[in-house]
Amino acid sequence: MAELIVAFDVASGREAFALAERLPQLQWAKVGPVLFVREGPALVREFAQRGVQVFLDLKWHDIPSVVAEAVTAARDLGVAMATVHCLGGHEMLAAAARAAAPDLALVGVTLLTSHTPADAEQILGRGVPDLGLEAARLARLASNAGLRGVVASGQEVTLLREALGPAPWIVVPGIRLPQSAGDDQTRTVTPAEAVRRGATHIVVGRPITRAADPALVYRQIAEVL
Repeated sequence: MAELIVAFDVASGREAFALAERLPQLQWAKVGPVLFVREGPALVREFAQRGVQVFLDLKWHDIPSVVAEAVTAARDLGVAMATVHCLGGHEMLAAAARAAAPDLALVGVTLLTSHTPADAEQILGRGVPDLGLEAARLARLASNAGLRGVVASGQEVTLLREALGPAPWIVVPGIRLPQSAGDDQTRTVTPAEAVRRGATHIVVGRPITRAADPALVYRQIAEVL
């Protein structure tokens, strides 16, 4: 069974908590860079006080000491899960993992769901014939550094589960309902597909936040997890 995380990619804390009020079953809230920069740690504390676990998705990628200090600050704030970027390398990932354990679940971002093979080739400076194999390479790097799991497209989950085994978390963003538009995501899957392939957590934003009845869509997704 996977857990449902709602991505609160909204303009303000007021809007975020108005949406949260419409989701009485809410267990996880993803807070990304826009909302965190606008509202700061107080937003995380308020979610925690409401009994909602916070997934802080800032994708840290810096020198090891800076990332470790950021992870420590997130842990002290009461964040339940946070992201670092696997492209930061083993030393950065290992320093972050040491700072996180055991209170903060740290997951490594492999490839963004908006990336195409051409994007990955441009970023890495070499040919990337298979995004799945590249995601698996980065996932093994994260696992070897001691992270709790990884973030990856649902299209790579089966391969990652084979590479990592049953224990690590695999967090899948870019979730779309069968009738939803992909927007700026290029590698999307449905909730049922993500779970069937081995996801432990799915992140859903616009299909819920832009719905006429967010609670109904939340319940519909939760039923297939």
